[in-house]
Amino acid sequence: MLCSMAAHAEVKLPNTIASNMVIQQNTNARVWGTASKNARVEVRASWSDAAVSVSANSDGFFLAQLPTPAGSFQPQTITFKDMKDGKTTSISNVLIGEVWIASGQSNMQMPLKGFPGCCVEDGWEEITFSDREADHVRFITQYPKHSYEPLSDLDGTWTVPSAASATEYSATAWHFAKNLSHALNVPVGIVSIAYGGSKVESWMNADNLRKHGYSTDRADIDKVSEEYLKILLPYNAMFCPVRNVTARGIIWYQGESNVGAQNFEPLMKDMVAQWRQELGLGDIPFYMCEIAPYYYGPDNPAALLRESQYKLSKEIPNCGLVSTCDLALPQEKFNIHPRQKKQVGQRLAWMALHNTYGRDMYMSTGPTYKTFYVEGAEAFVEFSNLQMGICSNYMIEGFDIAGDDHVFHRADSVWLKWQTNHVVVSSKKVAKPVAVRFCFRDFSHANLFGGGFLPAYPFRTDNWTDARYAEE
Repeated sequence: MLCSMAAHAEVKLPNTIASNMVIQQNTNARVWGTASKNARVEVRASWSDAAVSVSANSDGFFLAQLPTPAGSFQPQTITFKDMKDGKTTSISNVLIGEVWIASGQSNMQMPLKGFPGCCVEDGWEEITFSDREADHVRFITQYPKHSYEPLSDLDGTWTVPSAASATEYSATAWHFAKNLSHALNVPVGIVSIAYGGSKVESWMNADNLRKHGYSTDRADIDKVSEEYLKILLPYNAMFCPVRNVTARGIIWYQGESNVGAQNFEPLMKDMVAQWRQELGLGDIPFYMCEIAPYYYGPDNPAALLRESQYKLSKEIPNCGLVSTCDLALPQEKFNIHPRQKKQVGQRLAWMALHNTYGRDMYMSTGPTYKTFYVEGAEAFVEFSNLQMGICSNYMIEGFDIAGDDHVFHRADSVWLKWQTNHVVVSSKKVAKPVAVRFCFRDFSHANLFGGGFLPAYPFRTDNWTDARYAEE
């Protein structure tokens, strides 16, 4: 009995607070766990002579705020002491740096080794040499999981990159972390909690879901046959355990399972607000990726969802959107997991470096539609956000043009008027243009780039609900 009581009194830490972790720099980082009921818990870090002391509650839970210095590649130790019984628990090989949460659905979850039938470009090369990043990048990954009740811990634990561990790392988050670490010269830790196929509703709490008219009764949730489409359960199992993590920001790659949904925008706004509130870190950065090019059907519902993502990136505070409209090959029209994840991670890193870390030399967004005018049979399209001009001047793809019949035809002539950076669009089948669209199809190949080879964002100049695309 005495042995059992002693074991129960020992400080226990969640997997998110463990050896090999990265702890957020230059802040009061939260660390937590359980100890004896109502005990004082002393927390000491090897980078400081001062201890932090807090009280556990009647359930033994404690949470301390640990002052952290600037990031460093020097391994550190943190020791937790239960002052009631004198027992200590220590974690080692802790690095101080930047911590980001990576979430969404399968294109964020997609590991460096790829999925069956879906390869990641150069993924195995990254795995082979991943140990070179052992001081730069650390990961904790939670595989897709459900729970009807909020959980307090993840199943995964922090790992150091190696050929054995890196196979399961999110490819997008890996390239994000690697680029960010080398640019900032500090370690970067990724808390990976993506779930393939999950809806926005999967990541919202019960109160929020009920506000939007959803039932959170178990019987109603169980009526959904596809596990990945069940609401609430990934939130309980995967987000709740990381609510105390002190992170710099969130990267998000999701949307495929919300294609065609009319309520995507209000749901997404409320989900971001809810996460920020529960994390208690203010309006931390939330950087999204456009859903991948993929053919859903003739009505092009994904184009509308990308349009919503762009609107949300302008309406949600401290939010940004990475365009992926150029990152699918023609043979990937029916592959929802495009292979080019390196570019997605790089673009997310550049966005963070520019917007979050004030590194103005990095460009974070490509050209954005401004206005257009018509001369004869040609539409002259003007763009904003042209720090380096337009870097495409020949064989430009991705444009459609329509007359007043609302039928869009692929542009057969697209050229750059470099003196003014107007893109001039026309089709022999449209004598009097009325509207222009760019990459406003579920799947289309785009090659209109600004500086840093960042693609122009998809857009449409019309708001037609009866528009259709000619069979060509």
